[in-house]
Amino acid sequence: MSQTRRLAAILAADVTGYSRLMGADEEGTLERLKGLRRELLDPKIAKHRGRIVKTTGDGLLVEFASVVDAVRCAVEVQQAMPERDTDVDSRIELRIGINLGDVIVEGDDLYGDGVNIAARIEALADAGGVFVSNTVHDHVRDRLPFVFEDLGEQQVKNIARPVRVYRVRDVDAKSLSAPAQPTLPLPDKPSIAVLPFANMSGDPEQEYFADGMVEEITTAISRLPWLFVIARNSSFTYKGRLVDVKQVARELGVRYVLEGSVRKAGNRVRITGQLIDTATGAHIWADRFDGALDDIFELQDQIASNVVGAIEPKLRSAEIERAIRKPTDSLDAYDLYLRALAEFRKWTPEGWLDAIDLLRRALVIDPSYAPAAGLFAWCRVLQFTNRATSSNLEEDVAEGVSFARRAIEPAKEDPDALWMGGWTILTLGGDRATGLSAIEHALRLNSNSALAWCFFGWAQGFHSRSAPAVEALERAMRLSPLDPLRWVFYGGLAHAHFGAGRCEEAIEWADRALHAQPRMPAVVAIKAAACAHLGRVDDAGACVRRFCELRPGATIGSVKATLGTALSPEFFATYIDGLRKAGLPEE
Repeated sequence: MSQTRRLAAILAADVTGYSRLMGADEEGTLERLKGLRRELLDPKIAKHRGRIVKTTGDGLLVEFASVVDAVRCAVEVQQAMPERDTDVDSRIELRIGINLGDVIVEGDDLYGDGVNIAARIEALADAGGVFVSNTVHDHVRDRLPFVFEDLGEQQVKNIARPVRVYRVRDVDAKSLSAPAQPTLPLPDKPSIAVLPFANMSGDPEQEYFADGMVEEITTAISRLPWLFVIARNSSFTYKGRLVDVKQVARELGVRYVLEGSVRKAGNRVRITGQLIDTATGAHIWADRFDGALDDIFELQDQIASNVVGAIEPKLRSAEIERAIRKPTDSLDAYDLYLRALAEFRKWTPEGWLDAIDLLRRALVIDPSYAPAAGLFAWCRVLQFTNRATSSNLEEDVAEGVSFARRAIEPAKEDPDALWMGGWTILTLGGDRATGLSAIEHALRLNSNSALAWCFFGWAQGFHSRSAPAVEALERAMRLSPLDPLRWVFYGGLAHAHFGAGRCEEAIEWADRALHAQPRMPAVVAIKAAACAHLGRVDDAGACVRRFCELRPGATIGSVKATLGTALSPEFFATYIDGLRKAGLPEE
């Protein structure tokens, strides 16, 4: 087939959070996407004389003869989107990128940098936003009643030269993006979010290394008790996005943002960082750190120390205690640990299995590596609670508890290892006193650990201590307001309210958790028990059926075997009584 070239305006669009939407409701999402195409996108594209070049499950590529038409079409689409769906948690949102450039025409398809740049700009865009290249901006800035916010030059994948990118705003200078998150008030002490560092290695396989560096730096800063530090899970919701630091400050409730990049080549690593005062947009500190991988932990501590000194000048003269202990002398073990973290965070049975394999290899190299032992133990908890263990359940549980006890040994004062090990000992080992003590020790070492507060809340809720449970879980949500694992916080609140006899509140929090993550058998069960105690027989029965789908063969007996040692006698009796009333069989 012959090829020709021409100048074209290319619009690329895709659905933000497509995998999450499909995971929550595949059939419903597909029907809503069809309706979106039929009722909005196709008519708008036709109105502005565009041609759909290709579609994917979550996106489309459109060619326009006029770049003015392309921008008008994009703006009209995004202005109409919020009216279509008022459910914030499941709303379908589009990101749109537009470029004007040279394309290769082959039949009905288009190729070349003109297309690639549009796709890369779309990937940078905010949910609900329209981003355009400098070529688009130069052609339309005096011809359309929009404001264009200059976001600077951006290095995009597979394009040799940086591309200057602009955000389109409407005539009221209001950003064309998703509805803003509510502004959170600043805490009563200095607050900071460490955003994902850019991987400048030129190798996508090194993403895990850049992410690991950010995690280590975040942990280092978190251990300073006079700082309020946003948890890693919320900060990483901005990964791969071009962000406005003032928007980040509003959404996370922080004064300072740390950005940076990591470049790894052979045995050398370069870490750059810049600290921004979000109130003024001023860069109040920036530096570059070069060194051998052998010195990587010293580099992390250097950055933590410099950031702290920049935020609070009066502490410059004080020697900042090493923020995080060097976790292992073996860089091979450390590399395996970072890879395991990347697998673990896929939050799938396959990911946990791959993480366990990597962690087992790390612990062969360094048997004393507490973070690896703690993460191994938590993987076993998740496998157990999600019925994703091997056929030899008793051995898997015993191995998880064994690694948990290694993680909390007195000489290993790593906060994450302590709460992971403590939670495992409490749930799988049935040793509440030891498990809770380890979680409390983690919080003494790092009062900014959202997940430590979360599981402290779960532990208190299991023992009908509602007030401290709710307080801990609310603190966890404040430390990580955009956490992708927010359903874990919600599920904890459902248990806390159930233990206090507040069944209506328990159901409300259970519904929020299950909306975000439908595959939570423990939360389905607590909702079943709460509905039964309120006399909502049909709802309780539906929850029991769903519980048995998630845990085939579930009975009162199996629940007793699973949770009998983790729950207080009072909580357990009320819980089992509710499940009986809901219709869960005895055996």
